[in-house]
Amino acid sequence: MWKCSGLRWSDDGPVLVWSGGRRSALARGRRVAFGVAEGGGRECVGARGNVCPTRAPVSGRSTGARCEECARLDRAHSVAADTVADDPRPYHVYLAWFGPGMVKVGITAVERGSARLLEQGAVCFSWLGLGPLMAARRAEELLRAALQVPDRVPYAEKRAVRSRLPASAAERAAEVEALHRRAFALAAWPESLRREPCQVVDHVEVFGLADLPTAVGEVTELVAGGGVSGDLLAVAGPDLHLAAVHGVVVLDTRLMTGWDIVPVAGEGGFTLPVKKFKGAAGVQDGLF
Repeated sequence: MWKCSGLRWSDDGPVLVWSGGRRSALARGRRVAFGVAEGGGRECVGARGNVCPTRAPVSGRSTGARCEECARLDRAHSVAADTVADDPRPYHVYLAWFGPGMVKVGITAVERGSARLLEQGAVCFSWLGLGPLMAARRAEELLRAALQVPDRVPYAEKRAVRSRLPASAAERAAEVEALHRRAFALAAWPESLRREPCQVVDHVEVFGLADLPTAVGEVTELVAGGGVSGDLLAVAGPDLHLAAVHGVVVLDTRLMTGWDIVPVAGEGGFTLPVKKFKGAAGVQDGLF
């Protein structure tokens, strides 16, 4: 049995990371098949590299896979949760686009490059500024207040539009470019933040979203004894788009963490709870 540590984006593309450091490359077109060990449950994955001292059970629907105590520890040292103010590293402010009308502002450490954008499933993005953490935070708040740009876009909304994106990169970049110009025109821009020119980076080919078939639903949770089997069509952020027997289904790999995963013989089947998207036909709301 293997334990999944989650999906990571490397220079060579997306990989599933397993306990012990093992990695499985996620090449589009390959078969993805695994089972969830019977008789067990999902355990807390711990926090900040530490094992959960009680190996507490966690909900199958949690994308964080942490118990209350470990979640509190993780947030206590999180830049994303705004609990760290003295990080000396330089930060980028960025604008990320996930689909029509879905643009968010965020920050990421410069040393991470574009990894944060890949992890979020940003279809395209541009840097906006570079500077100290608190200046980047002020710019983020400025854009949220002045331009009504959120700092979060729900994953359900991202998944719903991936097969209906504009065909051209220019169309996909248009909203980012427009907001970039408006952001630069704001008078209250932090002085210690260096403005970055608009250079939109497009991830459609990286994710495999060109001509992506419409997904009929998404996995809501893993269950003991359940299984996955499907051809990998696309990987966007933590999501796998799998061509299964009943249609394309999205699996959020964050739901895999904390479970004991086992290999399956032959083709296997897709026997996990799936919630159908609005307008999808022929898909059950429970087990296939």
